[in-house]
Amino acid sequence: MKTTVYLAVNGTLMRGLELNANMELVEAEFVREAFTESTYRLWSINDRHPAMMRVSAGGAAIAVEIWAVPASKMAFLLLLEPPGLCIGKVRLADGEEVLGVIGEPILCEGKREITAWGGWRAYIADPAKQKQATPTEVL
Repeated sequence: MKTTVYLAVNGTLMRGLELNANMELVEAEFVREAFTESTYRLWSINDRHPAMMRVSAGGAAIAVEIWAVPASKMAFLLLLEPPGLCIGKVRLADGEEVLGVIGEPILCEGKREITAWGGWRAYIADPAKQKQATPTEVL
């Protein structure tokens, strides 16, 4: 019997994006789309990938995908992630708590906050994103 854990991903691991092949490599299975509770903020890390953090104020619901990842391959998947991303617990809008990809605070320092877009897909799909200003807060 294969033991799996639910993992919330909010960036390039999502279906059709740059690092989604890593999900296939570890034989993860897409479960559903979801949103976090409204306590998260999102930053663009040089427009290569996002970093999400839970905050005590000023958060929003962020679009995520939930994947079932074989527990035995979770560490390998994390090793494939860009530096500064890690695994933590993420609270979903429906009250469920799952593991999720989050960013270390130092990774977000001085980076562009993109919380207003509500998710990485919306941000990368917005042709006007270079012209729009969003507040950036150094942690």
